[in-house]
Amino acid sequence: MTNRIFTTPEGVRDIYNGECAVKIDLQIKLRERMHLYGFQDIETPSFEYFDIFSEERGTVKAKDMYKFFDRDGNTLVLRPDMTPSIARCASKYFKDEKSPIRLCYCGHTFVNNSEYQGKQKEVTQLGCELINDPSIMADAEMLAVTVDCLLASGLKEFRIDIGDVHFFKALVSEAGLDEDKVYKLRHYIIDKNSFGIEDFLKEENVSDELKEVFAMLPKMFGGAESLDSIEKITTNKDALAAIEYLKSLRELMKAYGYDRYIGFDLGMLSKYSYYTGIIFNVFTYDIGEPIASGGRYDRLVGQFGKDAAAVGMAIVMDKLQIALSRQGLLTKKGKDIEKIVAGDDAVSAIKKAMELRESGKSCMIVME
Repeated sequence: MTNRIFTTPEGVRDIYNGECAVKIDLQIKLRERMHLYGFQDIETPSFEYFDIFSEERGTVKAKDMYKFFDRDGNTLVLRPDMTPSIARCASKYFKDEKSPIRLCYCGHTFVNNSEYQGKQKEVTQLGCELINDPSIMADAEMLAVTVDCLLASGLKEFRIDIGDVHFFKALVSEAGLDEDKVYKLRHYIIDKNSFGIEDFLKEENVSDELKEVFAMLPKMFGGAESLDSIEKITTNKDALAAIEYLKSLRELMKAYGYDRYIGFDLGMLSKYSYYTGIIFNVFTYDIGEPIASGGRYDRLVGQFGKDAAAVGMAIVMDKLQIALSRQGLLTKKGKDIEKIVAGDDAVSAIKKAMELRESGKSCMIVME
């Protein structure tokens, strides 16, 4: 017998005692907030056919998935991303539905990525999807429910950085870059690599105006003033339309009373290529990664046979819990458990225990 049977594989861990109780309590609180917005629960399988998450969907790369085979030789994967699963369900169970579809979930995702050294490869995501609604009101509501859930968790200071895929697409379309070059440029921008962008543009035949805008992308974040500043250096109509959309979105967030929680990042690009409109990440103190993210994906559901606009968000519960703990906002959760000593009268002890449990109190019978 080796020590391996007492340990877990890299990237996964046991959650027990108070930490597990806190996590479950958080999940209940957040799902209750989503229910107040009309979202209804859905569960999807932990593993599905590989085709659901194929690279054409714009999700996780094939090499980063946990793959295995069923007895018929079909390739299966542990789900690396919740959104394609929800898109599949919407197409299957709500194919002819024209009204908005509101679904919420809590489940585990699995990513087998070497970049995740020292990080969890299995995480719990809690999120919601609003399907069949292409409006700016739907985008605003998704941001509002994100804020509402984070406030319900006890988090006090956080910021939602919002970008728009249309802005980047408008610029690369004007530049006339092919797919390979767009891919390279995307990664320079995602990495906030200003020097890489500058060197890349030296080799490209693009206008000085475009070079200036591309060079500024890693720095285009902040409040509403960041939107005003970029308007002054581009004349691209589609890019300007994206900025106006974000400004309108901010006005709706003011109506919710949540505008203090939002900022903008026009250099934001997602590793998921299925996003078609707004995208957003949520940041807070003492943790260097987003604790939540989301955006609009108007073509993904259509890949499963239902032409439907959609917007969604997901909170990474593990990261949220870490942030709350580091900020001193996490209170230990655990019910008081009354001990009932059985002694020589086991029948009386059982009756008393049943009475306490009927009244909602926790208890256990001990032999002493």
